[in-house]
Amino acid sequence: MDHHRSTTQSHGGTAAATPGAQRRVLVVEDDPTITEAIAARLRAEGFQVRTAGDGPAAVEVFEAWQPDLLVLDVMLPGFDGLEVCRRVQAQRPVPVLMLTARDDETDMLVGLGVGADDYMTKPFSMRELVARAHVLLRRVERATLAATAPRSGTLRLGELEIDHAQRRVRVSGKDVHLTPTEFDLLVCLANSPRAVLSREQLLAEVWDWADASGTRTVDSHIKALRRKIGAERIRTVHGVGYALEAPAPASEWA
Repeated sequence: MDHHRSTTQSHGGTAAATPGAQRRVLVVEDDPTITEAIAARLRAEGFQVRTAGDGPAAVEVFEAWQPDLLVLDVMLPGFDGLEVCRRVQAQRPVPVLMLTARDDETDMLVGLGVGADDYMTKPFSMRELVARAHVLLRRVERATLAATAPRSGTLRLGELEIDHAQRRVRVSGKDVHLTPTEFDLLVCLANSPRAVLSREQLLAEVWDWADASGTRTVDSHIKALRRKIGAERIRTVHGVGYALEAPAPASEWA
């Protein structure tokens, strides 16, 4: 492990692209036992880790240390994880994996709405937490590469417009703010308009996660996406998955 961290890592909204650079993970959790378990596992995976036990401390460490990823519990003293997420995302985009003690879909949707990228419900396996952390950081790298070598053109599906190069979405000419995960999910559906994609396909494509236990994550992100672009634009095929509705003939990337 490179303890002196000889890297040109940038914290201006993107994770480091330097090979072998140690990623910084801030773990925000008020239960010391859980905090230490998560921190120990992440350190064993080669991450640099700092911890915070309440909302104000989390924002303070974030500002001073500029981590690449937040593992953030919803229930915190001071102010909760949702407020932490709002405050840090207002400073700069950063991937957030939110932890919740309740399998409550409302909590999940609120978390996604304030900028969380993914969530896990307690109890969870450390193996899955580590896997999801790697997935979120890889997505940041892919977005960075796409920005430096962008795909040309814009996809128009009726009133829905997806600008791949700028990662912007408009509905009826108005900008719609999507999280990085929501954007990737929309692009995945838009690449095959009207085709039904299974939850497992979407999980593998967008999250790089092949375990069917994560399909609830897909459902919650779809619900959040519907709230932003219009529920009628994403069709549910019960027992199968989802399809993006498109006018016939469907538009292509131009």
